[in-house]
Parts: sequence; C-alpha cells; structure tokens
Amino acid sequence: MRPAARPGRMAPRTTDGTAAMSGSTATTAIDRSDKPGHVGIILLVAGLLVGAAIALGFIANHWAQPLILGLLALLSVIGVFGLFAFAIGLVQFAGRAARNDLTKAIVDGSETGMVVTEGENRIVYANETYLALASARGASDIRPVERLFTGSPEVSEAIYRLATAARESRQLAEEIRIEPGLGGRSGVGWYRIRVAPVRREGRPGTLWSVSDITPERERQENAFQELQHAIDYLDHAPAGFVSIDADGEVSYLNATLSGWLDFDLARFGSGGLHLEDIATPNAAALIRAIRGQPGDVRIEVLDVDLKRRNGATLPVRLHHQVAFGSDGRAGLSRTLVLNRTSGEAGADGRSDAEVRFSRFFHSTPMAIATVDKSGAILRSNAAFTRLTQNGPQPATIQQLLTSGAPLERALSEAMAGRADITPLDVTLVGEDGRSARLYLTPVANEDADGERAIIYALETTAERKLKDNIDQAQKMQAVGQLAGGIAHDFNNVLQVIINASEFLLASHRPTDPSFPDIMQIKQNAYRAAALVRQLLAFSRRQTLRPQVLELGDVLSDLSLMLKRVVADKVALDVRQGRDLWPVKADLGQLEQVIVNLAVNARDAMPDGGKLTVRTRNVAAAECAGLGYAALPAEDYVLLDVEDTGTGISPEHLDKIFEPFFTTKEVGKGTGLGLSMVYGIVKQTGGFVFCDSVIGQGTTFRIFLPRHVPTEEDIAVEAAAKEPPKRLAADHTGAGVILLVEDEDAVRALNARMLVSRGYTVHEAASGVEALDIFLQHDGQIDLVVSDVVMPEMDGPTLLGELRQRNPRTKVVFVSGYAEEAFRKNLPEGEDFQFLPKPFTMKQLMETVKAAMG
Repeated sequence: MRPAARPGRMAPRTTDGTAAMSGSTATTAIDRSDKPGHVGIILLVAGLLVGAAIALGFIANHWAQPLILGLLALLSVIGVFGLFAFAIGLVQFAGRAARNDLTKAIVDGSETGMVVTEGENRIVYANETYLALASARGASDIRPVERLFTGSPEVSEAIYRLATAARESRQLAEEIRIEPGLGGRSGVGWYRIRVAPVRREGRPGTLWSVSDITPERERQENAFQELQHAIDYLDHAPAGFVSIDADGEVSYLNATLSGWLDFDLARFGSGGLHLEDIATPNAAALIRAIRGQPGDVRIEVLDVDLKRRNGATLPVRLHHQVAFGSDGRAGLSRTLVLNRTSGEAGADGRSDAEVRFSRFFHSTPMAIATVDKSGAILRSNAAFTRLTQNGPQPATIQQLLTSGAPLERALSEAMAGRADITPLDVTLVGEDGRSARLYLTPVANEDADGERAIIYALETTAERKLKDNIDQAQKMQAVGQLAGGIAHDFNNVLQVIINASEFLLASHRPTDPSFPDIMQIKQNAYRAAALVRQLLAFSRRQTLRPQVLELGDVLSDLSLMLKRVVADKVALDVRQGRDLWPVKADLGQLEQVIVNLAVNARDAMPDGGKLTVRTRNVAAAECAGLGYAALPAEDYVLLDVEDTGTGISPEHLDKIFEPFFTTKEVGKGTGLGLSMVYGIVKQTGGFVFCDSVIGQGTTFRIFLPRHVPTEEDIAVEAAAKEPPKRLAADHTGAGVILLVEDEDAVRALNARMLVSRGYTVHEAASGVEALDIFLQHDGQIDLVVSDVVMPEMDGPTLLGELRQRNPRTKVVFVSGYAEEAFRKNLPEGEDFQFLPKPFTMKQLMETVKAAMG
C-alpha cells in the first residue's frame, strides 16, 4: 500500500503519472484535492477491539466461547472482502476519491494554465503550465490569478470582472495585455483568462484557465501591418477606388478619390456617404441600372460625372465590377475611377471629342436608346434608365410600355427607313401611371451590333397631370358658371312666387279654403330657394358671412346632431387635435359641409360601420409629403371625415363634385350635396380632396387655411361683440326710393310692397334709366334699391355714377349672387347695404328702414 499524499506535497511526474521529487524549479502539478486518512479512526477501531476483549472476560465461559467465535468470523469476512476489493481496485488506500489517471495526465500536461480554487482563493489544484506562468518553486509560492495579474487600470478592471463572475458562479472570459509578460517573458504578453464554476463533493469551486495568446496576437498584428501597407498603397494610388453596396451606401473610398471630391475620409465607416452624395443624378442612375442574374459578375465601363463636395462636377471613367448573389442582389462593387480632367493624375488619354460626346449623351434630359429590329435595347443613356424607377431594367423597348401595338407599327416604319414617324404618347409600366412621348428615327446603315432605330423619350407625367388638373378646373368652372347663371335667373322667378304668395296670404283669411294652397306654394318656393343656394354654393357665388372660428368648438357643438344623423348602426368617433389654429369661415355653411359629408358617409354604410371625424394642424412643411399636387405649401387646419363604407369607384371619383351627379337611387339624392361642399370650401379659400378604396371606405380631407388676424380683423371682431341694433318692429316709413330692376315682374311686386308701406317709389328697368330719373329729381332720392346684374349698366357702375353726383346717396343692392362676387368691382371703402335674393316682404322692409335710418 502507498501512504496517502500529504497536503502541499510536490513530486515530479513519472511515466505512469505518479509523483516524485524534482529539482529546484517546479515543473509538476500540485494536487491538494485528496484528503489523507486520520489516525483517530485507527485508535477508535483498536479501542473497540480492546473493549470487546475486556467485556468477554466478564461473561460466563459457556456464553463467551460462541461470542468469540462469532467476532472472529466477522473479522475474517471483513478481511477477506477487503482483500478482494483491493485486488480489483474497488478500495484504494492512497486516498478516498477514486482517480482517473488518464484525465489527470491530460490536464496536468495541458498548454493552458489551469488552477482550481475553493473558498477565499484557496488553491486545491494547479497544473504544470500554471506553475510555469506563475514562476512558482513550491506549494507556498503559488499565487492565485487575482494576484498574478497586476498592472494598469485596464488589467485591474478585467481581473475584477473575472473575480466577480467567480463569486457569482458565472462563466466569463477576458483578454489581458501586460508588460512584461509572465514566466520570465521580456516583452509584452497577451493572455486569455476564463473562469467557470465547478463542484467537488458538493462544495463549490472555481476553475481558472490562463492561455498565453501572445503568438496569436503577434500574427494578427503582422497581418494588420501588412493590411495597412496594402491600404496605404491603394489609398495613394494614382487612380480612385470606391466600393458601393446595393443600397447605394459608400463602404470604401480611397484617399485619392476623396481628394478629388474634397470629402473627409473620417465620414466613412458609419454610413456617412451615399451614392447620391458623390455622383450626379445621371451617374447614379447608370450605376443603379446595372442588373445581373444570380451568380453573375458584371463589369461595365461608364463615362460619367461625379460630384464634388461643393457641387462641381468631375468627369471620370468608371471600371465598375459587381457580383450578384444567389438571390440576384448586387454585392459590394469594386470600382476603379480614372480622372478625365486634363492634367490630373490618372487622366484618361482618349480624344477630347469622345469625352465631350459621352458627357453630352449621359447629361441630356432626353432619354435615348438604340434598338435592333426586334426592339431589344442595345445602348441607353442615364435619362433612359430613369424611365424605369423600380425593378429591373427592361431588355426590350416593348417591356417598358403597357401597350405595344402602336410601338410595333412605329418600329416597322423605322425598319422600312421612314423618317416622318408620328410621335407616340405612351404609358410606362408600373403602378404610378407614368407617361412619356417617344420619337423614333431609323438608322441608315445597320452596324455590327444590329442597331436599326434610335428612340428618344421625354417623360410627360407632370405635364399630363397638370393638363388633367387644368381640364378638371375648367370643367368645374364652366359648370359653376352655368349653375350660377341658372340660379340667378331662377332666383328672380322665386322672388316673384314668394312675393305674390305673400300678397295672396295677406288678402286671405286662414279659414279661406285657398289659404293652405297658397301656403303650400310659398313653402315649396322656399324649398326651391334652398336648392338654388346649393347651386350658388357650388359656383362660389353665394353670400357668406365669414367669422373667426375654432374648429374644435364647431365640432363639439355639432356632435349631438351628427349622432342623430348617422343613426344607431354607425359608430361616431370624433378625434380633436390639440391647439388647433383658428380659421375664418361662415359658421352655418361650414356646419352644412360637415353634415353633408356625414349624411353621405351614413348612406355608404347601410349595414353599419364607423364614421371618424378628425382635426389637426398641418404645417406648410408637411404639404409636399401629403401627395396633393394642387395643395400650396401653407399652414392649414385639416378636417378628415372617414367612413368604412362601400367606397367610390375610380371612374366616379372625378365626377363626385359635379352638380346633380349622384350614384344613389332615383328620389334619394339631388346630387348637390358634394357640389355644395366643394363650392363652400373653395369660396372659403380651402381645398377638398377625396381618397377612396372600394370595399374599404372613403376619406374626405378638407384643408382650411390658417387665419392670422390683422389689425383690421381685430377691430372688426371687437365691433362684432357690441350688441346689435334692434330692428324696428314698425315696417312703415316715408321717403323717396328709386327701384332699379330689369325683371318687370320682380320690379312690380317690389314696388307694390314699398308703396304699401308708405314709400314713394320711382321705377327704372336699367341703370341708364335710373340715372336719368336721378338727374330729373336733382339727386333728391333718399334711397336707391338696385339689382346688380342688368343690361347696359350694372349695379356697381350705377353706384359709381350716383356717387359722383351725390356722394351721400344711400344704396341697397339686391342680387342672387354673393356680395363678394361684385364687391371686387367697387372702389375700396364703398358703403352700401346688401340683400340676397329671394327675400320676403319683411326682410325688404327691415333692410330699407335700416339703410334710411
């Protein structure tokens, strides 16, 4: 039997892994993991045997002999079992823990220093490599890792993190640089230290491993130095070099090209530059237009202009190489840049004429391409590549257009050599509906590449949209003028009907059988007048009474009415924006706009849905991003009315604001609701747009201009807050009135009403006749009541003539048009009263009395 190893004993390893003594320097492992036997156990066993012998002396002989035999038999069995257990290795006397000598030999001889600690850095095992790193000569000379690595603050911080991880039973690794190194190394040493928790016989411990990675770091530094030399050579080469990814990010730019473009190299590495920063739009379009199949490597030679930091151009030739991955996506490019500026390093030696032609070819705003007899695109310039903004570049000219029939005819004419080929207006492929005009010219002699025709293209998308907008505006203006004219003439008819019915009602008792019929005539005349007001609203010729409004307050007051309008099946959601700017609009008309839109939304949701009304401020900077070309960049208050209804079909979307256009069943709509909305918003100075998707719903967006009050507005607002003067209940009066009206029936009834109230009335059928009557009475006319639109001389002209002869002349204008429609024709500051048609006898009397008072 081998005696158990004593704590801290050092012994050199032999070939079988046992320990032996060595020389002065420790090169063997230290293992304190085995616990020695204790002499107290032997003494205890001996004491028990002696006690048993003494106890047998006090027992009778006939009992003692069997007990002695039993005890001897027990000791014999234990002895035999111990011999067999020792023979098969089940029991070892050198230590209580069974050893795996192979594993221990591997760990002892590992090139990584390993040390196991328990408790407060008590070392229970350290292999040979660790002893060499620690320069330990004996068991008492071993230092734990925390005391082995000392030096700069960076080293102390790393050791602290490792120690913390060890206490928390976590794994952690750190790399540490110290100078001088461990184990007698004279230079800098690099070490990788790891900690990991271990458990032995239920007790926690920590395994520390220390790897000397100095040779690895030296190899890395050598490789880095070589790379630095290569980069330095590339940076200062007489040609530029740039690398660009598929998204246009510049990932590398050498110093030569950076100097040409006057860019700071410090901007790189963080996505500081993009292709558009260093290339003109034409050059960027040509580079982006390069397409390839998966696995392809494309090399293109491009003569383009790059862009300096100050915006100046730099003519260059690009040798552009790009590889495409398995998904067809372009990888990082390798692009060699040759400076074509005369006298610069790397300047291309080609002829000046070729250089100038290349610049003109790629800088022209007209798209140019050459095609063969089948329409395949052989060459193209930068402008042509921009015709296809998304997706791969087309291989043939037919793939660029939505319809190829007209193009095929034009190509056939070009192949035949015709020079007078009619230009083609075509629609380009894509969802944005872009358009272009194509011009084809034949190539006289087919060259080696098979060029048969040259195609010139001008994109006309903006011009077409502008023309569509102008056509729509002109159509709406024409319809508005027609509607306004009809409404004006119809107002005169209604004026006669309403006034005549009032005279009839005044001469009939309520008990008269004809009284209800006359009342029905008057009520239906008022209904017709409401329709006329809607027509005038569309034509923007109705009379508005604008005032400064808070849109949030308007919606709050309307919420209850809107809930009643939309019925129970439709959920109403009103979302108010914060700090809304004031707007200036007619309160009644604005409320009518919101109600009309809510009614239309309700009708679009017969099975129920949700109506959302939102408000918010829109700053001028946001306008461009909203996608409405007709919306100027100003401050607005936005009113959104959104429903989840059936939506509006695209073919109807352009007609919804036209008068009498409706998709509802006969008898369920007049077609004037949205036209009135359009007219009121336009007359207020705002804009209305409609976005709709079939099956998803419709959103009406109303932009009302922000009102910034002037000093005059503040004064008017203060005057409006004064209590209004009460109109006299007595409608009788006295005075001389000059009544000017070109409609005989209207003039006769109005004169009859004025005479019945005590006024002296002089009638005139035109402005010229009115001026003659005025002169006949030497201007002694107390009040002039005149129509606005009349033959020979209209109302505003008549007012100017009268004021020249008598500046104090009082005038009341009556018209079916809005007051603003003719006020612009009057000198600024002219004072007059206005009464919109049709009006009742009471309204006429009140206005006349107020004007004369």
